[in-house]
Amino acid sequence: MGRKKTATICLHSTLSLPMVTKNPQNPRILVEEIGGLIRVYKDGYVERPQIVPRVKCTLPLEYGVACMDQIIDEFTNVWARFYVPKHNEKVPLLVYFHGGGFCVGSAAWSCYHEFLALLAREVRCVIMSVDYRLAPENPLPAAYEDGQKALMWVKQQALNVSNKWWLKQCDFSNVYLLGDSAGGNIAHNVALRLCANRAHPKPLILKGNILIQPFFGGESRMGSETLMVQPPGSTLNLRASDTYWKLSLPKGANRDHPWCNAMTNRSNKLDRMTYLPTMLCVSELDILKDRNMEFCRVLRNSGIEVDHVVYKGVGHAFQILDKSPHSQMQTQEMISHIKAFINKRNHK
Repeated sequence: MGRKKTATICLHSTLSLPMVTKNPQNPRILVEEIGGLIRVYKDGYVERPQIVPRVKCTLPLEYGVACMDQIIDEFTNVWARFYVPKHNEKVPLLVYFHGGGFCVGSAAWSCYHEFLALLAREVRCVIMSVDYRLAPENPLPAAYEDGQKALMWVKQQALNVSNKWWLKQCDFSNVYLLGDSAGGNIAHNVALRLCANRAHPKPLILKGNILIQPFFGGESRMGSETLMVQPPGSTLNLRASDTYWKLSLPKGANRDHPWCNAMTNRSNKLDRMTYLPTMLCVSELDILKDRNMEFCRVLRNSGIEVDHVVYKGVGHAFQILDKSPHSQMQTQEMISHIKAFINKRNHK
């Protein structure tokens, strides 16, 4: 069956062999590269070409969504971008984690800015998009720690009855963790941390996880990883996936580490009494498809409430990078499914 390219921004991912940069005054040995996105040198220097524009927190008035940036932790420089729909009533709060293999991406990337403004408007929710620390400078669990810290920051704002205008819109009894790709992995692992410690951050009440093409891996290959032929320009291929994990996992860990492989014996014992009801968004042409479906089975076998949807004819990150008519139609479907999942939980 023929497959279409899934992204309009070319993010062709290739692993480069070691080489020396052409600057004779400051030669550096390039040891890892995911083409167009990140270059890592032997001396620890990291380059991230700005292939996706970063945009300021402004939106057209017709969006009906206000936007602001807020520092979460001055020491680590973790911050968040808030999207607040212009409604009089209180609405759910979605804490969002962007994708990028833990190594690239930003809450300021234009593709996320557009998608999350649309999501806030259509679902009628406040969205807090967390700009967490990136690997390899900050390997895992830094991103998980930043996600948990972001929730604790919101908790303190709610407890202090802050006069921040966006707080007045938030229904803290309806809070969701949400992320795509690596961000989906972060949302899952933040939920695991909170559940393991039974540290639900009251007055926040976490109602669910919404995981969009969550980024998992493993030493053994699954069918979609080896059989799913990715076209040039695909947002994720197998070599890029392996490189992201190599750069982000702790030193000495392999892809069967439970942060990567959600099906290991240590990571698949989920407590249905504390783990969150979950919505899983899967792309038919994504190399992660089989891992996402297996993760869905792990959740169900643990007795956890899970909804899943497979989006036909689209690949990884289609909702933020692919502007084709078919992809835009599927993105609208995804937004409708997210809204239905939240509305269902709000009535429980």
